[in-house]
Amino acid sequence: MLEKLKILLVEDDSMIVDMYKLRFEEEGYEVLVTDKGTEALEMAKKEQPAIILLDIILPEMDGFTILQELKKDVETKNLPVLMLTNLGQEGDQFKGKEQGAAEYFVKSKHTPAQILEKVREITKPKRF
Repeated sequence: MLEKLKILLVEDDSMIVDMYKLRFEEEGYEVLVTDKGTEALEMAKKEQPAIILLDIILPEMDGFTILQELKKDVETKNLPVLMLTNLGQEGDQFKGKEQGAAEYFVKSKHTPAQILEKVREITKPKRF
């Protein structure tokens, strides 16, 4: 049996967590969830998820800080990070991309299906 691809969802809104977790699990992904920055960094290192969906406004450490820490660490720097947030300012989007986010999505402008499509694209095995 194929091992399920892991997604690390770093999000503090339980409604959004439930919605995305259900959607991704229906598609056969294993979804790990946390709303704490330090825990997210530990989980990313230990679990090596196929992709990280990262909110910016979080209780303990903001998403930009988490992203910087992920990109600094040799064990997590190559993990694709998709920013998934309510911050739609161009400056925030630029900052996310500049710090190494693979994509930047504003929650209110995208459906879980659109996010799923992008996750599929990013996590698809590379053909050589």
